[in-house]
Amino acid sequence: MFTGIIEDIGTVSNLKTELDNLHITVKSTITPELKIDQSVAHNGICLTVVAINSNEYTVTAIKETLNKTNLSTLKIGDQINLERAMKLGDRLDGHIVQGHVDQTAVCTHVEEANGSWVFSFDYDDSLNNITIEKGSITINGTSLTVVNSKKDSFSVAIIPYTYNHTNFNTFKKGTIVNLEFDVLGKYVSRLLELRALN
Repeated sequence: MFTGIIEDIGTVSNLKTELDNLHITVKSTITPELKIDQSVAHNGICLTVVAINSNEYTVTAIKETLNKTNLSTLKIGDQINLERAMKLGDRLDGHIVQGHVDQTAVCTHVEEANGSWVFSFDYDDSLNNITIEKGSITINGTSLTVVNSKKDSFSVAIIPYTYNHTNFNTFKKGTIVNLEFDVLGKYVSRLLELRALN
């Protein structure tokens, strides 16, 4: 379980394909604190640490994960938002994040807004995921508040701290991002679907 509060921006230092799997090696300041088998969210995707070497560690993404996320677009040198799993008793500063990406979205607009930034995204609404105005959304692992909620698009406003301490500062029109919709909203949406069937 995660909170969507990014701890570090890691840098992809190596990518290795093995059958349908992708081994991703990341250089990060949190590496010395990691252990083998530990869960770390990478752009919002919960992956398990399988190897550690000095200030770098490696995780493995399987085909299912690659198909549903933006990991297949990674290049060496790319920046990744990182968050370790929360500890029992920690403050929940963001919102409840599972590290299970629901789908990707495309950045359609970036606007500097007098000290902050507004990012807009389009996503495929055929998967029945929804946003609501002022609801929570996780973008590349970052817990944010939805504005301009529409059927297949939404925006978020980013403060300077978030802009400087996540990979949002690399986003431009066309950037593909990972989305995890609010877990409570997903349950409500599913209940309404089931009601409609009865």
